[in-house]
Formats: sequence, structure tokens, C-alpha cells
Amino acid sequence: MKELFKDIFEYHHHFNQKLVALFIENKNSLSERTIPLFSHNINAHQIWNSRILGKTPLGVHQLHNLETCKTLDDSNLEDTLLIISEFDFGKRIKYKNSSGGEFENSVQEILFHISNHSTHHKGQLISDLRQNGIAPMITDYIYYKI
Repeated sequence: MKELFKDIFEYHHHFNQKLVALFIENKNSLSERTIPLFSHNINAHQIWNSRILGKTPLGVHQLHNLETCKTLDDSNLEDTLLIISEFDFGKRIKYKNSSGGEFENSVQEILFHISNHSTHHKGQLISDLRQNGIAPMITDYIYYKI
């Protein structure tokens, strides 16, 4: 199971890095929501990692420039790979959400949520690119594995 999660997060990182490059290349044609949405996606990943690792989280809607997003994405992968290798997937993590609600989930549930959240927003970003006349790359997992 750990190898599968490692592969999934390496896949997300691979395409996040490609998306950053595409965003930089087409900076003047991006929609107004592209960079805030991408920043949010990066922030959410960091926030969940921080909940597991006991680190200080970013703001959920904190805005970053694209170079910072790229660097944060590298850090997210590094932290997630550490979590995958060092934590028991059944370990329960208690946390408060951005609204102050208290919850508890397993490391495995959190990792699955991070991946699912990233996929959801990646689809929105691809849609934004198409709507602005920018041809996106295919980001399907199966193409990553070819």
C-alpha cells in the first residue's frame, strides 16, 4: 500500500511541476482564478502534511507566485514521502479544520483525501486552461504510467 501512495504522490508532483511551467509560459493568458486555485491546492496539501507532522500550516487561501508554488510543491512531496515511509497508515491524527471543528482521521484517510482533493482541482485548472485557449497536457494517471 505504501508503494502505491508513493507512486500517486510522485504522479501529482510530476504534473504540478508541468502545470507550473505551462502557467509561467502562458502567464498573460491565465484566468484570474488559476493562480489562486493552484495556490490553494498546494496550500491544502501542506496543511494536511502539517497536521500529521505537527508543523505550522499555511493559510488555506494564501496566495503565492508560481515560483513559490513550485518550491512548496517540492516540499510537499518531500514531507509526504516522509509520512508514507515513517508513519503507520492506521495512526489516528486529531486536528482542527479551518473553521475550528475538531476531527480525527487515519493517516491513510488523510493521504487519500489529499490525493483526491488534488485531482479535483487539477481538473478545474485544466478546464480553465482550455477556456482560455491554452492547450493543456494530458494529466491522467494512466498516461503518467506509460
